[in-house]
Amino acid sequence: MAAEKFDHTGQRLTINTVQRRLRHFNGERLMKEYPVAVGKPSTPTPPGSYKIKNKIVNPGGILGTRWMGLTIPGGNYGIHGTNNPASIGNAVSLGCIRMHNHDIEELFPQVAIGTPVEIFGGSGADPVTGVYQSSLPAGDGNKTYTVQPGDTLWNIARKFNTTLNALTAVNNLANPDRIYPGQVIIIPRPQTEGENF
Repeated sequence: MAAEKFDHTGQRLTINTVQRRLRHFNGERLMKEYPVAVGKPSTPTPPGSYKIKNKIVNPGGILGTRWMGLTIPGGNYGIHGTNNPASIGNAVSLGCIRMHNHDIEELFPQVAIGTPVEIFGGSGADPVTGVYQSSLPAGDGNKTYTVQPGDTLWNIARKFNTTLNALTAVNNLANPDRIYPGQVIIIPRPQTEGENF
């Protein structure tokens, strides 16, 4: 059986620093999800939209067996292996994203230089569920929704009879155009019952 050639077009990585998960997408298709370690509270992993800028095989030491540098300004941040596998799943790094060596060795050849990387999370998210805590009281008619392929925040707002601004604020979304399948978002209850768009 011949090895399937990987299409680098449309691929992207997302890193949820609260769930401590890295997701590899090709288009809208989730290829694989991996557990990761992220920055500790005093040196958090910077949220934002970046790209893979370089790749190194066997960087050694604490960087494990692979390094993929990120275009994060003001530091030398990357996605890398580790010589401390017990750290995976925790917030312990100086801001880098650590993976098990066997996981990064699997991901490394599938990720091209220039691949988009979206890092998100924040102190307002529940560390178990990864759902952002709302300023709205619990049990006040708020629910959660798991984003599906093809969803936009505007369509979700219409579906649940709320506003785009309310969804953005409640979920601490820095960029409302950047939601991904599998992301769990809080749906605030409508301000006025029966309100239609």
